[in-house]
Amino acid sequence: MTNEEWDQLKDELLRSVGASNFKNWIEPLEYSGVSEGIAVFHVPTSFMGNYVSQNFGDRVLYQINLVDPDVRRVQFQVPANAPRKPVSAAPKPKQAAPDQPRVEDDFLIPAAPLDQRFKFDSFVVGKPNELAHAAAKRVAEGGPVTFNPLFLYGGVGLGKTHLMHAIAWELQQQQPDLNVVYLSAEQFMYRFVQALRDRRMMDFKQMFRSVDVLMVDDVQFIAGKESTQEEFFHTFNALVDQNKQIIISADRAPVDIKNLEERIKSRLQCGLVVDLHPTDYELRLGILQTKVERHREQYPELDMADGVLEFLAHRISTNVRVLEGALTRLFAFASLVKQEVTLELAQDCLADVLRASERKISIEEIQRRVAEHYNIRLSEMIGPKRLRNFARPRQVAMYLCKQMTSRSLPEIGRRFGGRDHTTVMHGVKRIEELRNQDAQIAEDLEILRRTLES
Repeated sequence: MTNEEWDQLKDELLRSVGASNFKNWIEPLEYSGVSEGIAVFHVPTSFMGNYVSQNFGDRVLYQINLVDPDVRRVQFQVPANAPRKPVSAAPKPKQAAPDQPRVEDDFLIPAAPLDQRFKFDSFVVGKPNELAHAAAKRVAEGGPVTFNPLFLYGGVGLGKTHLMHAIAWELQQQQPDLNVVYLSAEQFMYRFVQALRDRRMMDFKQMFRSVDVLMVDDVQFIAGKESTQEEFFHTFNALVDQNKQIIISADRAPVDIKNLEERIKSRLQCGLVVDLHPTDYELRLGILQTKVERHREQYPELDMADGVLEFLAHRISTNVRVLEGALTRLFAFASLVKQEVTLELAQDCLADVLRASERKISIEEIQRRVAEHYNIRLSEMIGPKRLRNFARPRQVAMYLCKQMTSRSLPEIGRRFGGRDHTTVMHGVKRIEELRNQDAQIAEDLEILRRTLES
């Protein structure tokens, strides 16, 4: 079949499929030729090729057979040298000729831009987040998909959004030709609702299924929203079938997201699911030290007394955003009053933050958790016996009570069988020494801290 014959056949197709379908789906087809009984057509996107094949493929083949009976089937493919879009924070239409189907600019909805602060070089790595960081770096390298999707989950302020933005920035720098789309699940739903309202679902489908990397933040937002979940499921499958990378974040593991369809949970668990654990003391201290170096550029005249960062890392333990905000507030206050950043100044300036951030953990809860961890009875741990298998858990519990509650040493001692505060001091000091010498003690402390903070 020649190009002239194809042009003649298009007149017949116009009459059979209608003007609208012809303009959107048939006219953009570029006839490439026939090879081994297969008529090949070039299309601008894989989505369009799939749609034409499913809805108009038989009709196109029928018309071709009228002039060339040897053609057994038709094939729609994207040319290898087809242009690709740059990275963006919101989906944008592929550039197309006037007669080709495209997503109009008025259909696009503004999305929050990528945050300049959230890049890999500003992400402080520690044990609670090292796997998530390594997985994010691997995805950001591009190349063949190794795990799809990458699912990051964890509580507020643990770095999920930071890693999502960092991946997008890295891809933008390393592979500027990639079409990377980052948005929240709420923005995905908003676009979907708008497409339904405006009867532009084909625009919606083409916009999201022609991306190279799709990043959806806070996917738990679509739980319970049946129509949005349906479209998300089909978008997910379409991209995976094209071997396109998907990165998802949520505040909990897929299996724990209530009112999320089982088939979506199953798909989300097919790739790599990574938990960003609550930060430990060392990671929080590292984050603060990194922030101090950056703050010094803005406040070069400020001095900081020893122990302030350690105090903040101990007291503000549940949310990195609150921790960073507290340091920014402290530096700004010290600069205004022209004082050294001391422990007393920090306590006065951040009194409300410290009260709000204090984890309401009781001594009794710590005692119970420690006893369960070491498989001893609670009465044995707080009792008078000094056997090593009771004394060491007792010291661990005292240490955690000192670090994780605001109770005084005498009060902690009274809760441990009426012991003197000097006994508590000795126990705390001993565990502080052992955590730097004994890997098992350090691991026990980390496990217990995570359990108590969860």
